[in-house]
Amino acid sequence: MNTFYIIGAVVAAGLLIYLVIALINAEDL
Repeated sequence: MNTFYIIGAVVAAGLLIYLVIALINAEDL
């Protein structure tokens, strides 16, 4: 089972999306 690998991939993707949104919001200010 690669459950931990799947969870890690989902978390990594979420963090990347969060960083992109944060950068966009910072530029809008």
